[in-house]
Amino acid sequence: MSTTASPVRARRLPPRERPGAPMLLGHGRLPRVLAGTALVVLAAVWLLPLVWAVATSVQSEQDVAKPGLSPFKGAFTLDAYQQILERGNVTVWAANSFLVAGLVTLITVAISTLAAYGFSRGSFRGRRLLHTVTVAAVMVPPQLLVVPLFEQMLMFDLVDTYAAMILPQVVAPMMVFILKRFFDGVPRELEDAARLDGASEVRVFLSVVLPLSRPIVAAVSIFVFIGAWNNFMWPFIVTNDPGLMTLPVGLATVKDAFGIQYAQAMASALLAALPLVVVFLLFQRRIVSSVATTGLGGA
Repeated sequence: MSTTASPVRARRLPPRERPGAPMLLGHGRLPRVLAGTALVVLAAVWLLPLVWAVATSVQSEQDVAKPGLSPFKGAFTLDAYQQILERGNVTVWAANSFLVAGLVTLITVAISTLAAYGFSRGSFRGRRLLHTVTVAAVMVPPQLLVVPLFEQMLMFDLVDTYAAMILPQVVAPMMVFILKRFFDGVPRELEDAARLDGASEVRVFLSVVLPLSRPIVAAVSIFVFIGAWNNFMWPFIVTNDPGLMTLPVGLATVKDAFGIQYAQAMASALLAALPLVVVFLLFQRRIVSSVATTGLGGA
């Protein structure tokens, strides 16, 4: 008597996630709706201050001072922007900001990559102690260094110069630490192969290590540029000449004699942030891919 085995019902396995697929709460329509709703709410909360700033900057001071919670209290006007542009030298300040931020980024990345490679691959006496001091310097607040740095600028007669604004900003212990951790993960076999071919240490660094480190170098460059562009305290302290001021410092000097003008304050903030927004829109893919590739999104 032959018996036919009942077919075994295969258990349905969840679909495999595609590489780069967004992290959801599960599979199905409901988790996607919940995730999308949460993202929309978070985006609205994040955009609310920006919308409020834009709305305040395109209204008159009288309309802004009216009571009420609505950001739109009056007619559309660009008087705040016009007054800022008329009373300040925005073009010169923006050029100074690009010059200072660009040079700070270039010098900082050069110094940080060399220092990080030395800590990662070097075998000199005192390397551990020097690396410990560098990591410990991350915990030192920049405000504590203002007085000694200003005294040094006075000693070398560098006050009211581009060098005074640039040089104190090129030392970035955090960037050295980030780059060193990345260099530790670069396979040493590639460097050994280059050395067998007769490459010097400089050649190994420039031709092997740096090309493999483009994502982390790009991410560090982005962070340093944004920090140098937004730096207000140090350029404000070390410069008095209006022709040397950066954009944040110059816009802060454009004040009205009648107290705080909220429309002008918001217009100044938006003008200072506009170049960074333009840079982000132009290099959005590069910025996002650099941060995602290096894993610095949560740093």
